[in-house]
Amino acid sequence: MATTYQNVTAERLLATPGLGRCELVRGELILMTPAGFEHGSIVVNITLPLGGFAKKHGLGIVTGAETGFQIARDPDTVRAPDVGFVRAERVPSTRLRGYFPGPPDLAVEVLSPDDRAGEVLAKVNDWLTAGCLAVWVVDPLKQTVSVYGKQGQMVTLSANDELSGGEVLSGFRLSIAEIFAQ
Repeated sequence: MATTYQNVTAERLLATPGLGRCELVRGELILMTPAGFEHGSIVVNITLPLGGFAKKHGLGIVTGAETGFQIARDPDTVRAPDVGFVRAERVPSTRLRGYFPGPPDLAVEVLSPDDRAGEVLAKVNDWLTAGCLAVWVVDPLKQTVSVYGKQGQMVTLSANDELSGGEVLSGFRLSIAEIFAQ
């Protein structure tokens, strides 16, 4: 269950340490419970191959869970995907200490048991509206990955399928079964 606070700015959020897991959505601070073990394992099963591929090919930066991306202002929205990817040409040339200004090129959301379908679709919409090129929604219960693209296209992949980096990470491939392997 989430606790909310309203009329919060990205600057105030960044300046308030110790809040724990949270996101800022249209000025409303949403505190969330920590993710479970399975969730964390799945995030790593995606992060490691994605990060290795991006680094090997000099494609950009893969970010870990809880990295904030400021995707709207007045009211502010700071979302934090479970895994993010920013193409090399968008990575700032100097060290960035605050939230990334804008969306990642790829956002990966791993569902938690208490996630509601409407909230997940709202988050997907926020990412795509802000300019994210692709969003992967990983469902541990069904062992599927739904891939959402900019033009409203969506495809759901299952255990026998392979996830492709598409135009965002050309050449990247990962078996869906590998994502859920323990």
